[in-house]
Amino acid sequence: MKDFFILAKRFISPYKKYLALNIFFNILSAFLTLFSFAIIIPILEMLFHISPAHYEYMAWGEGSMNDVVVNNFYYYTQEIIAAYGQSAALAALAALLVFMTLLKTGTAYLSAYFSVPLRTGIVRDMRNLIYDKIVSLPIGFFSTERKGDVMARMSGDVTEVENSITSSINMLFKNPIMIIVCLTMMVIVSWQLTLFVLILLPIAGYVMGKVGKSLKRKSLEGQTQWGVLLSNIEETLGGLRIVKAFNAEKKVKSRFKQENEKFVNISNRINRRYELAHPMSELLGTLTIAIVLWFGGTLILAGDSTISAAKFIYYMVIFYSIINPAKDLSKAVYSIQRGMASMERIDKILKAENPIKDPADPKPVSADKPSICYNHVNFKYSQNWVVKDVSLEIPFGHTVALVGQSGSGKSTLADLLPRFYDVNEGSITINGTDIRQLRVRDLRSMMGNVNQEAILFNDSFYNNITFGVENATREQVEEAARIANAYDFIMESENGFDTNIGDRGCRLSGGQRQRISIARAILKNPPILILDEATSALDTESERSVQEALDRLMKDRTTLVIAHRLSTIRNADQICVMHEGEIVERGTHDQLIALNGYYKRLVDMQKF
Repeated sequence: MKDFFILAKRFISPYKKYLALNIFFNILSAFLTLFSFAIIIPILEMLFHISPAHYEYMAWGEGSMNDVVVNNFYYYTQEIIAAYGQSAALAALAALLVFMTLLKTGTAYLSAYFSVPLRTGIVRDMRNLIYDKIVSLPIGFFSTERKGDVMARMSGDVTEVENSITSSINMLFKNPIMIIVCLTMMVIVSWQLTLFVLILLPIAGYVMGKVGKSLKRKSLEGQTQWGVLLSNIEETLGGLRIVKAFNAEKKVKSRFKQENEKFVNISNRINRRYELAHPMSELLGTLTIAIVLWFGGTLILAGDSTISAAKFIYYMVIFYSIINPAKDLSKAVYSIQRGMASMERIDKILKAENPIKDPADPKPVSADKPSICYNHVNFKYSQNWVVKDVSLEIPFGHTVALVGQSGSGKSTLADLLPRFYDVNEGSITINGTDIRQLRVRDLRSMMGNVNQEAILFNDSFYNNITFGVENATREQVEEAARIANAYDFIMESENGFDTNIGDRGCRLSGGQRQRISIARAILKNPPILILDEATSALDTESERSVQEALDRLMKDRTTLVIAHRLSTIRNADQICVMHEGEIVERGTHDQLIALNGYYKRLVDMQKF
């Protein structure tokens, strides 16, 4: 329960109004339940002819409020019998019972009505919070997390928390109110019987509580396995082309079935234990009722009881009305355990530390004519150094290219510039200011990225080009498309700039996708440009078209280029050759050829 109160403090506060209305109508519903059941007493007394012969009207103040209300109720019932007969009085009491039940069910509905925006609002806030956190977390966080598992936390886990909140509201503000009100009335009717009941109920509650102890652990295991299953689906969809190309359908089916079977087995154990709550509480409740019925009935039959037969039946009706809330209470405990297990998984994201933070006192930096300097930079992802003591200057308007074999640290060096990761040692400066002293948003607003894989969204050409750029005009978007050699094929599409390009741009060729990402960078008009193997996945004709667009984009900008195709960086102002995290050669194309070292070997291999 401690975990739930922490959850309530975090998420329920904005919805106090709905919570207050829910509690109010729960209390009203509980009292109306008692009053509607109370009408049973005169009905029974009339049917069995055990009511006293005569009642006199009592004015307020002549006795306690309870005595006055009960006496006058019988008085008016007596008057109706005298005027219209017992059958008419019975019909009137039955109609009153229906009316009271209508009020009771109406208030019960209103309590549920006001709990709906509370429940859905909390889930909405939670999903927003998780999504905001996912977007704000550094790229490094997701290198150790499965995408499918993150999706499972936003879907399945949040749903479990929603169910837990619903159960918690019922457990804290509905069922206890009903139980307390009913127990109070039971004490009023017969404190001796109620004392006997209060001895039995804790025993039943203890037995039910023992069943749910390990449910939280099992639920956590189940939700984790659901994340594995979603990851499996996500990987299969992403790699379907390879699966089919290598005839690996049987292998992926087998792997999925194994994981699915594991999930089913865990779910079976969880659900069987969860479903045990209702029959167990039903059995224990009925056993308790049977014992009370025997005990109270024995007293009445022996003539030693202070309670009449009609009141005893009313007492049993009230007691039976406690059973359902008690059953719901036991099921709510299990739901809360499952919800808290899911909350643990959600909190792994919400409480994740983001090492890429804005400084307390950010410094301003001019985006005008930026020059970049890497000063003895060292970086590692975990154990081994990926970048080792790299120093590099990129003056404004110059193009510096990084070349070398895969795994030499080129992309990592580029990722350090927009602070996708922070350097472990050394520093990176722009116009002499350490980038860690700048706001992350200000830093990244100075940069445009064009990657090897054109990352596009399932949206129109127009929205993909304007992605991240506010208040762009149609003319600016069209001009950016022209510079990127993308205007012609966009206009040839079905709806021009409003044409949807499909999931990740699947309706476009590789060259077209790349030119759209270049148009996006052109529209942003950044002073610093990072090109990460922007043409390496293209055919010769597409490469030429894209390279022309890149040459226009790179003009008068500070550019860092990562290239495998050395022909694309022949005219770079400086080429740095990286090997095992270090810059082993640097210079122009002609100077490096003359050195007859690493770069010359790379060029010769590509010529071959």
